Amino acid sequence: MNKSKVYFTKNITSENMIKMYEALGNPLPGKVAVKLHSGEVGNQNFIRPPFLKPVIEHVNGTIVECNTAYEGKRNTTEEHWNTMKLHGWTEIAPVDIMDSEDELILDTPNGKRIQKNYVGGHMANYDSMLVLAHFKGHPMGGYGGALKQLAIGCASRAGKALIHSAGKTDDRFETWRQHASSVVFPEAMADAASSVVEHFQGKIAYINVMKNLSVDCDCCAVAEDPCMKDIGVLASVDPVAIDQACIDLVVNSDDPGKEHFMERVNSRNGIHTIEAAADLGIGSREYEWIEI
Repeated sequence: MNKSKVYFTKNITSENMIKMYEALGNPLPGKVAVKLHSGEVGNQNFIRPPFLKPVIEHVNGTIVECNTAYEGKRNTTEEHWNTMKLHGWTEIAPVDIMDSEDELILDTPNGKRIQKNYVGGHMANYDSMLVLAHFKGHPMGGYGGALKQLAIGCASRAGKALIHSAGKTDDRFETWRQHASSVVFPEAMADAASSVVEHFQGKIAYINVMKNLSVDCDCCAVAEDPCMKDIGVLASVDPVAIDQACIDLVVNSDDPGKEHFMERVNSRNGIHTIEAAADLGIGSREYEWIEI
């Protein structure tokens, strides 16, 4: 596979978010779903709405989320709406909880662990997707970036259970008793991500924001404070390349906090998600670096 272009700027501003999107030269058509992390109540690290508002408005996007499979303030549609309002998302753009009514089943015929992926049913209402990922660590996946937003982020509650258990169950209560190992869970995430990529047929773009670099995800109500300094913003039309580039930026950093960050990534076999996604053909780990 040819090298994918990954654009980078170290200046983390709302204006540069728009510049990074424009650099892709791939305007998203029709009704645009903007996938981001709304942040669990209590989390201090999630990216705040005013920062993302300009780029969301630029694409005339609708913020999309799905309910969680774990207990918290986003695990039902009612609770999730309350969180969306509390965190200010409803003040900056239209919001859609995609699995509030039903699910859409996406096939993953080449999947390593799952052959069907259950996503929010409202995904069918959108022509394209902009993934605005906050790159950070994650308690189970090692790290969270574009691939996680495609996989866990777009999955319904049943879909999340299926991914976490690597196909064993779609019961969100049972999945935590059957949580998959750090080998097969990343592969199930890659399977799920590939189905969303295929669904949008190239009408999808990715921006990763490398700030508030905690080892914990925005889904953690109690999260560690960031262990590294902010790094920058990346953009690509390749979810594999952009996540690989983020990992490379951490590994090649002179920030002493990178050891703690990469211990979280490696102890959960996080890079295997990137490996598995590349093996499925939805992107390339080789990329062309373009600094803006």
